[in-house]
Amino acid sequence: MKVELNPNHHHQDQGTETETEMCRTIEVVAEGVVLSPAKQIAGADDCAEDLFIPPLNFSLVDNGIFRSGFPESANFSFLQTLGLRSIICLCPEPYPEANVEFLKSHGIKLFQFGIEGYKEFVSLPMLLHYIIFTKEPFVNIPEDIIREALKVVLDVRNHPVLIHCKRGKHRTGCLVGCLRKLQRWCLTSVFDEYQRFAAAKARVADQRFMEMFDVSSLKHLPMPFSCSKR
Repeated sequence: MKVELNPNHHHQDQGTETETEMCRTIEVVAEGVVLSPAKQIAGADDCAEDLFIPPLNFSLVDNGIFRSGFPESANFSFLQTLGLRSIICLCPEPYPEANVEFLKSHGIKLFQFGIEGYKEFVSLPMLLHYIIFTKEPFVNIPEDIIREALKVVLDVRNHPVLIHCKRGKHRTGCLVGCLRKLQRWCLTSVFDEYQRFAAAKARVADQRFMEMFDVSSLKHLPMPFSCSKR
């Protein structure tokens, strides 16, 4: 952090020294963020009111559609700026009371599609062996729930909408990946986006699920998006 004094203010004489000091402009520069003198004088409480902290893994998906991890109280001021009409939660646990109150106070509708979180301890050779010998894909994502959640996403009356799970990686990634297939993205681009959020925690089973997901029954629904191909 550095403190810079505005060089345009100089002492003209000893008699005006105190007055000049009061008018001196101070800029506090911290990690590239410049706080105005008014914010410095107002104090930490006033500055805190203007902090807009997005949820974990927050990102824009398309016009009127956002994704993230589970919103916390610290994120409410930021979410308020989005003008949300609805939230899609992919976690099965009861929604926290603080979040429910936030939704009620801002007229935001909650759509909850409970998908159990899981940990994958399977290598690619094990997955291929499972598929070859059982003739079934090794997945834990329920296709029917993803399909119902997609219908909510596709309904422009629910926009702007935020999609979230616990960390915004796997369950959210699968839903967004299936949405991308509706937008006619190639699988390489779908997987690239999924892996960007999942990083080292990317799951082969999730990608297999997105690859096998059949979007044909949803193609008749309107596609109110800025892009339909990639």
